[in-house]
Amino acid sequence: MVLASKNADEEERVAELESYGVLDSANDPAFDEVVDLLATMLDMPVALISLVDSDRQWFRARHGFAPTETPLEQSICSHAILGDDILEIEDTLADERTADNPLCCGVLAEMRYYAGAPLITRNGHNIGSLCVLDTRPRKLTPEQRQLLSVMARQVMRQLDLQRALKNKEILREEIDHRVKNSLQTVASTVRLYRSRITNEEAREALDAIGRRVDAIAQLHAELNLTSKMHHVRLDSYLERVAQLLQRNAMTGTKVEIEGASRIEVDSRVAAALGVIANEFSANAAKYAEPETGGEILIQFRLERTGSNRMRLICRDNGRMRGAERETDTLSSASLGARLMEAAATQIGGTLSEGRVDGGFELCADLPIDMRRSESDRVGRISRKRARGAARAAE
Repeated sequence: MVLASKNADEEERVAELESYGVLDSANDPAFDEVVDLLATMLDMPVALISLVDSDRQWFRARHGFAPTETPLEQSICSHAILGDDILEIEDTLADERTADNPLCCGVLAEMRYYAGAPLITRNGHNIGSLCVLDTRPRKLTPEQRQLLSVMARQVMRQLDLQRALKNKEILREEIDHRVKNSLQTVASTVRLYRSRITNEEAREALDAIGRRVDAIAQLHAELNLTSKMHHVRLDSYLERVAQLLQRNAMTGTKVEIEGASRIEVDSRVAAALGVIANEFSANAAKYAEPETGGEILIQFRLERTGSNRMRLICRDNGRMRGAERETDTLSSASLGARLMEAAATQIGGTLSEGRVDGGFELCADLPIDMRRSESDRVGRISRKRARGAARAAE
């Protein structure tokens, strides 16, 4: 039995194979479909995706072949990876490389035909092959050779894609860990400075910063749970915010969320909503009656079906408003009021407020799709300039 010689870059080749992280992994339908289809189209009893390791060949997908791997000395694919073109052995018993191979001479099987297209990485390393085998001698037609080569490239693209997604997930987890640590550090620093100062205005400012950091932390957590890195489900995000508000609220205060479950918003919109909900709740708590607590309700809904704008409504009950209160939220010069106004304005939204039966209400009218909102804004500016130019021409 003639063993295949090692590649000149064998260590680098094996290292790149290992970088795909697929050796000994579970079956993957994406690859199973390839070998099943190839076997049917070429009328072959066996089709394999073989990955050649340092001491074995392991099969990523198998059709018509039971073993999951074989020793390297039984690997015909170890010969196929020595070149960049298809290796075709029309009669394995007539080729010195395979004549006494147990897979060909009847010891383990009687594979009399082999054709394998190498799986070539972008760095030029041959890590395995897409191969077909038959129990009788034969020869591929030019069209069949082309098919085998094309399918091998598709297998390689799928392997590359899976590795890229895996690396992306690892990077995402690392970024998530660092962002969490950074936000925790900022929050701890804010609390530390607040505990050391007595100026009420400065304490209020640090409280507002702390609430903003908390809202960003909840947004980051929600973004990290979804594959849509720029959009979040509003119901689950605001539920996180509500849980945070509930933990920080005084005893007896109840925070509730109501709204449609399928509204997705841009992360910038979500951040603005978090700030508004946080500041409204903080302001409500400021004027709450300590003995009785109160209720805070946060609602969100589309303005109308098919609309790209939504409405956020923050409402408290009557017990949250002491008689000594002199001004409404937005008419005051407080830092919280300025933060809410800024949050709404930055994303093209508007705020309104007023007293309602049994309490106080703040409404935010906001865009859902930031790209569409920005496009609309640019369009309005362009139309305005065009009208101005037309008037000037007259």
